[in-house]
Amino acid sequence: GRHSMLPRHMQRLGRDWITHWNGSQILALNSPVSSCMRWAGHYPWASFPPLVPGDFSANWRLPPFFGPWTQFQNSNWQLDNFTQSSCFHLPNPSMKSEGEEPLTKKRRLSGQHDTSTPEEETNSSNQKEALCLSVAQNEEKQSSKKGTVKRHWEYFCQHSGTMKIFENKETDQSNTESEAKFDFTVMSYNILSQNLLEDNSHLYKHCRQRLLIWTYRFPNILQEIKQLDADVLCLQEVQEDHYRTEIKSSLESLGYHCEYKMRTGRKPDGCAICFKTSKFRLISSNPVEFFRHDIPLLDRDNVGLVLLLEPILHCKTNAAICIANTHLLYNPRRGDIKLTQLAMLLAEIASVAPQKDGTFCPVIICGDFNSVPGSPLYRFIKEGKLNYEGLAIGKVSGQEQFPRGQRILSIPIWPKKLGISQNCVYEIKQQQKEENAGEKLEAAKLDNTQEIVVASEKLSSKLQHHFKLSSVYSHYFPETGIPEVTTCHSRSAVTVDYIFYSAANDDTAAQPGAEDSVHGGLKLLGRLALLTEKDLWTVNGLPNENNSSDHLPLLAEFRLIER
Repeated sequence: GRHSMLPRHMQRLGRDWITHWNGSQILALNSPVSSCMRWAGHYPWASFPPLVPGDFSANWRLPPFFGPWTQFQNSNWQLDNFTQSSCFHLPNPSMKSEGEEPLTKKRRLSGQHDTSTPEEETNSSNQKEALCLSVAQNEEKQSSKKGTVKRHWEYFCQHSGTMKIFENKETDQSNTESEAKFDFTVMSYNILSQNLLEDNSHLYKHCRQRLLIWTYRFPNILQEIKQLDADVLCLQEVQEDHYRTEIKSSLESLGYHCEYKMRTGRKPDGCAICFKTSKFRLISSNPVEFFRHDIPLLDRDNVGLVLLLEPILHCKTNAAICIANTHLLYNPRRGDIKLTQLAMLLAEIASVAPQKDGTFCPVIICGDFNSVPGSPLYRFIKEGKLNYEGLAIGKVSGQEQFPRGQRILSIPIWPKKLGISQNCVYEIKQQQKEENAGEKLEAAKLDNTQEIVVASEKLSSKLQHHFKLSSVYSHYFPETGIPEVTTCHSRSAVTVDYIFYSAANDDTAAQPGAEDSVHGGLKLLGRLALLTEKDLWTVNGLPNENNSSDHLPLLAEFRLIER
C-alpha cells in the first residue's frame, strides 16, 4: 500500500527534472483504489470505502453517500459545513501554470483534470436554478484555459431547504433587519518566511530558483492580498525585517492597521493581524508567548496574537469581535507541546472575549496549526473536549501515518505553575469567577477547596474549552472523499491551516450540534474554495509563478449576528 505515497516522494534531479513512470503505475495512480489509499495516507486514522471514479473538481456537489459509512463517521469525518441547503457562487481568483513543470506530470495530467474557468454569468433566474441544481452540467459548460486552476467563491444559502445562486453577496435577504447587518471577510495566510524557505530548500526542489527569491515573491503575495481584499488578515511566517521595511507600510497603504508579534528567541518571523480601519477599531492587542524559561516543556518559540476589535458603523456601540492568530509547533512528535500551546492561546482568548453579561463575544481563530483534520488536536478545537488518557504524543496532530513519537501523554500535560486549568482558562480568573458567582467561604476553607480542585485536575485526563467552534472548510470533497489541501510542496500536500469561528444558532454552515454559547455569534456567508493536490500539481505545486507561498490563503465571509 506504500505506492500511494509515490507522487509526493519522487526523486527530482536538477532544475528541469523528468521522472519515468511506466503505464501501469500511471493507471494505478488514476484508479479509485489508489485515490482511496492516497486519501488514507493524508488521514491515516480514517477508514474510507472504495471511491467511485469521477472528475476531481474544485466545485462542490451534493454528496451521494454510498458504502459502509459507520467507521467513516466514527472517525469524525462528517459534512460539518455543508448541508443540503448549501449553495455556491462561482468564481474568482486563479493560479497560472509556471510553464516549466515536469514533462511526465504534464502528460499525466493533461486532459484529465478540468482546469476550467467560469462561464459568463447571466441574469436569468431559471439559468441560475439550473446551475445550482446541476454543478456537473455547469462544469461542462465552463470554458477551459490550459494551465490555469480556478478557486471559486462558494456562497451559502441561508434559506432552509432552498437552493439558489446569488449574483452577489448583497442579494442575500436571509436577515431582513438590514440595520443589524455587519458583514466582513477574514483571511488566514501563511506567507512563507524567506529564512524558513532557505533553511528548508529540500522542500522546494520542484521550483525554479528565480521564483524563490523574496523580490519575486513579495509582489505576488501583495497582489494576492490586494485581489482578495479581506477586511481582516491573519498572517503567519511574517519575517520581522521584511515586516518592518516593506510589509507593514504596504498594508498600511491599503488601509490596514497592523499588529505584529515576533517569535521569541532567535526566530526572525512571527504572526500579524491586520484589519481595515474603515471596518474596525482596535480595543486591545494581546500577544501570547508560548516559551516559558521556567517550564522545560515550553522550550519552543512559537507565539500567538489575540485582538479585540469593535465594528465601525454598527448599530450597537458595545459590539466586539475577538480575532486570534497563531502558528503552532511543527514537530509531529511533540503533541504535548502543541496541546499546551493551544491551551495557552485559548486561555488568552477566554480572558479577552468575555462580555458584561458573562457570555463571550464572537470568536474567530485562524492559523497554521500543524495538525490535520480529524486528529485529536483538531477534534479538541471543534468539540471542546478531549480525553487524552493513553494517547501517544506522536498521534496528537495526525501529521505522520506511522508516528515516531510513542511516549504517552503525561497526566496532566503541563505543570501547575503554568497557571492554566484543564478548562483552558487562567486559574486566577477561574477562581475570581467562582467568587463572583457567589461562593462565600471562609478564607482558609476557600484556599483548601482550591487546593483540592487543583489536585483533582492533576489526575484528570480531560481537557475542555468554553467555545463552540465550527470550521469554515469541510476538508474533503464530499462525492469523492479527496482531501482539500492548504499546503503543497515537494514532501507533502495536506490541510494544516484553518479558520474556526463561533457560529450563530441559525448558521446553516455550522457543524452539527454547534450551540450559540457566545453573544450572538457569526453566520458563515461564503468562502473561497480550496483545491486538491492534483489541482495544485497542474500548476507545479507551491510556490509557483503566480502563487509565492507554499500555502494557499484561506478566505471566509461572515455576518455578525446579535441577540
